[in-house]
Amino acid sequence: MRYDLVIFDNDGVLVDSEPISNTLLAAYLTELGHPTTYEESVRDYMGSAMHRIHDLVEERGGQRLPADFDETFHARVFAAFQERLEGVPGAGKVVELLARSGVPYCVASSGSHERIRVGHRKTGLDAWFRDEIVFSAEDVGRGKPAPDLFLHAAARMGVEPQRCVVVEDSALGVRAAVAAGMDVYGFTAMTPAEKLDGATGYFGAMDELPVILGL
Repeated sequence: MRYDLVIFDNDGVLVDSEPISNTLLAAYLTELGHPTTYEESVRDYMGSAMHRIHDLVEERGGQRLPADFDETFHARVFAAFQERLEGVPGAGKVVELLARSGVPYCVASSGSHERIRVGHRKTGLDAWFRDEIVFSAEDVGRGKPAPDLFLHAAARMGVEPQRCVVVEDSALGVRAAVAAGMDVYGFTAMTPAEKLDGATGYFGAMDELPVILGL
């Protein structure tokens, strides 16, 4: 194993939530008078914390989103998760391999702790992610593409940034990992490699990851 800590993004890497959440986000923004397509939602918001959505909408339209935007959006997302969320194929096997091999790992997500937990319970990943190795943008002042979340996770896990590797599927996440001084491998199942510029390397299926990590 060439790294001392594997840091997973959550949405799109561990749970196949991006199509669900971006469909709902585009529809809700459009409903509120900010016309947004699914493709625009993926382009502008995939991998970002909620504050980025508020900031971009206000910057572009001059209006703030409603005070209950986050609560309403999360309620819609969680309801959809309960109906149709699935794990990313092969992700659970990779995490299980790390756990059984004694390799430290954690998750560092732009989503809230509640969102992470809802997704993990639905997909069975909660068996491998106890509370102390789950980190959210809620834990830091700035979400991705700032490096704060990854640096926070590394510090809490007691590992120097240069000994960490990040598994990401968003451009914002890759930028955050690079800014944190970490290697980062871009997962291209949903995002083309050319949109994950700056990554250490790329892979398209989870069964490739153990070899990349040197397991």
